[in-house]
Amino acid sequence: MRVRGRAALGAALCGRAAALVLVVACVGLLPWLSGKDPALSVLRARSAEQEPTPEALTAVRDDLGLGIGPMAQLGYWLGGLLQGDLGTSWVSGTEVGPGVLAALTVSLALMAVSLGVALLLAAGLCVRTVVRGARGTLTGRTSTGAGAAMLASVPEFLLATAGLLLIGVWLGWLPTSGWSGPVDMALPALAMGVPAGGLLGRLVADALPGAYGERWAELWRASGVSSWRIALAGLRRAVPAVVPQLGLVAVGLTGGAVAVETVFAIPGIGRTALGAAKSQDVPLLQGCVLALLALGLAAGVLAHLARLRLLGPGLRDAQLALPAPQSATVTRSRVAVPVLLGVALLAVTVAGLLRDPYTVETAARLAPPSLAHPLGTDGLGRDVLARLGHGAASTVGTAAAVTVVSALVGLALGFLPVFSAGLADVANALPPVIVGLLVAAVTGPGASGAALAVTLTAWPPLAAHAATLVGEVRASRFLVAQQALGSTHSRILTRHVLPAVAGPVARHAVLRLPGSALALAALGFLGLGAQAPAPEWGLLLDESRSYLERAPWAALAPAVALAALAGLAVSVSSLSWGGTPARERRDPLASEPVSAHGS
Repeated sequence: MRVRGRAALGAALCGRAAALVLVVACVGLLPWLSGKDPALSVLRARSAEQEPTPEALTAVRDDLGLGIGPMAQLGYWLGGLLQGDLGTSWVSGTEVGPGVLAALTVSLALMAVSLGVALLLAAGLCVRTVVRGARGTLTGRTSTGAGAAMLASVPEFLLATAGLLLIGVWLGWLPTSGWSGPVDMALPALAMGVPAGGLLGRLVADALPGAYGERWAELWRASGVSSWRIALAGLRRAVPAVVPQLGLVAVGLTGGAVAVETVFAIPGIGRTALGAAKSQDVPLLQGCVLALLALGLAAGVLAHLARLRLLGPGLRDAQLALPAPQSATVTRSRVAVPVLLGVALLAVTVAGLLRDPYTVETAARLAPPSLAHPLGTDGLGRDVLARLGHGAASTVGTAAAVTVVSALVGLALGFLPVFSAGLADVANALPPVIVGLLVAAVTGPGASGAALAVTLTAWPPLAAHAATLVGEVRASRFLVAQQALGSTHSRILTRHVLPAVAGPVARHAVLRLPGSALALAALGFLGLGAQAPAPEWGLLLDESRSYLERAPWAALAPAVALAALAGLAVSVSSLSWGGTPARERRDPLASEPVSAHGS
């Protein structure tokens, strides 16, 4: 067993190293992959007034050492990296290492505060479920996730802009930009922590009913064990499945806050990487990406160790009890919510499709909602309802396609945890914005490049969730009994492991649908996705940011649509998956019945 464990650890480390080298090599070869002349970009970044004459460009190439070729340039950089030298910035001429370290320190401080906000919010969202579970009054899945998913669907950059205007400008309570002390963290931490807390709260709330529905909880309550001890034990049982997601959220808060850092002018690692990519300052971009990768790998290892610590010897000795499936009863109230939200979104989309999203009415600029324009007009006089409806197909349709592909990839790689763990850590360390920068540098900004970037970064959370569930199911006493009874590996996989994993991962994927839409919107917000005048929801939010104070309806329309999409996703995920509950089977190794999770 120890030899097998060491081999698995070695394979995982090799996978992480290979993925790390591949990503760093791609970043190093970025100037040649893009087909653009890096000398021209660097010259414009150094001096916008200087003419790009052949002599000036040749001087820049000689200064950067571009004449030695891409592979030689990459080898030279890797040689310096082994000596602790990240190189010299092509634009400023300063050493990259101190700048990256300073930016990473700022982002880590902001991440810590944002994560604290997220954990407090997640705890508040789950407290009612914990109390009901400890008292034995919890039945089926909870409704906590509806509000949590809507919180998770609010764009961080919209929260940042709204907080800046309301709390910073109108009320004057907090600073609106800069980084000079702890008080500057408040608004950015709220903007980043609220969506992250909504996501974590939804995932924990989804795992709690299964934990409190196990046989031990019933026995403890019958034996007179106090409610608070049952509550803590239920949390200990449910949290391990979410711990990998906590690591992913922490890394995402560090590298994925480009828009928030841009709004508040925070010199963090994300904003630094964005500036380096736009100016093609490859050494600085390499340093930022390397720092994010190291952070992602460290977070993945810590999350794995924390999960093993929480599960204890039950995982190692294959003595975990397999939770009974929480089948949701399809009632009118459960069906009414997704039906109403779906009808509302469909009605708005159809009404918008009947209008022209490009017609400009100069006299109706920033007009408030009226009969002629039910959702008002934007800064150019275009109908907001029309742009919202036409943008639904591109935003929601693309997000749905990304979600399906990510779910399939995540589920498949979840059954290969040794192979996928390192790749998932590396992929998760690169937020969609950073990957969007790399993709846009090669293919140019556009909707297809944005979809590819989101797909490349959307599968790691699903793969981590699937791998966690696969490990717990394989370590259950029920499957040990099945193996002892002579069940084949394929039968156990297809009739017990896969049904137990596919449902939760599918629900998780549906919950990630608004996140994919938000990632696409963030790329559009930063100019890396669909380009104007396309009616994409991210562009709508970006275009309305400059006049949010005078015409808030232009920004509220896509924001409310994203929140409604989140409510639709969570309400659909709360319905029954797979019809009737799995029949109960007797576990030969225990006195209580254990669900087979499929027949």
